[in-house]
Amino acid sequence: MKGVSVARKVLRNDRMTSSKSNIKNFALDELASRLVEMGLKKYRAAQIFGWIYQNHASSFEKMTNIAKAERSLLSDAFCITSPAIVRTELSKDGTRKFLFELEDRHTIESVLIPGEDRLTLCISSQVGCAQACRFCLTGRSGFTRNLKSHEISDQVLAVSRILKQDGTRGITNIVLMGMGEPLANFEEVLKALKITTGPCGLGFSPRRVTISTAGLVPEIDALGKSGVKVNLAVSLNATTDEVRDRIMPVNRRYPIRQLLAACKHFHLEPRRRITFEYVMLKGVNDTQEDALRLARLLRGIRCKVNLIPFNPFPASEFGRPDDAVVKRFQKILLDHHYTAPVRESRGIDISAACGQLREKAPK
Repeated sequence: MKGVSVARKVLRNDRMTSSKSNIKNFALDELASRLVEMGLKKYRAAQIFGWIYQNHASSFEKMTNIAKAERSLLSDAFCITSPAIVRTELSKDGTRKFLFELEDRHTIESVLIPGEDRLTLCISSQVGCAQACRFCLTGRSGFTRNLKSHEISDQVLAVSRILKQDGTRGITNIVLMGMGEPLANFEEVLKALKITTGPCGLGFSPRRVTISTAGLVPEIDALGKSGVKVNLAVSLNATTDEVRDRIMPVNRRYPIRQLLAACKHFHLEPRRRITFEYVMLKGVNDTQEDALRLARLLRGIRCKVNLIPFNPFPASEFGRPDDAVVKRFQKILLDHHYTAPVRESRGIDISAACGQLREKAPK
């Protein structure tokens, strides 16, 4: 596959610069401090950020509003690397999945999901996942490592560059719902979010960025106090500790009552809501009693519920509920005045739907 070999050649060339610091590892204030130490002006940091994240510059030579001598100094001290896109897949519904190869040859997946009025990019925060949710294919591969902040934001940058080259509309929304548990990689994710939403970075409105968690209570508290005003989504998926213990091991550390208490105390901006993700598993968590318990559990929390009929994968122990069961569950929530859309699964034919992402060895 010619595209794969070319991408790997580029990646090998990038590795030759490994003795230099990757400039994308620096937050804006960190880069400003580093430049001052090098004898450069502090304002150069914002210029460099603009070139990288807004103009998609891949070398310092392209930064024409910076003096040539300074560009040479920057080139000696830093490198600008990018992950290699080794495979793209297109679903019949227009969803696109990207397989990125990182500098250590591990791979991650990102998914671009088109909608009527939005184009959402679902990105990864870890190689693999340690949460071991039994309904999720990603967790079956186990956990390898956390992504660095630039490896997170680079997914957005790389896909944005492709869309710009294609002359199509750009990304409107970002969700950290890909491979991994974002809050288990808290510091790097927070750094990536600041780059993603910063005016000198990628410039996305925090209202259009969502971070999803399986329910790490201390980190939910820390996120609420961090000052990063992104949306919060919580993968709940059960209404009793008995069931949630079985399908989501994280519940043994942070049971439902403790998790919902953290959600009640989470600081929300005006007109913002927490989203509770509820993967519906046939005969496990999809009964009328579950719907009624869910309505009671969420009382007092400004929220909405995304109902997600399970997306089957080979050797899965779970099944997808019948449509009539899903609609009955939804109606109970609607009758209790909750917003409860049923999420349409996208990209199932290319294993890009919720819970289907995994690390794949490039061919």
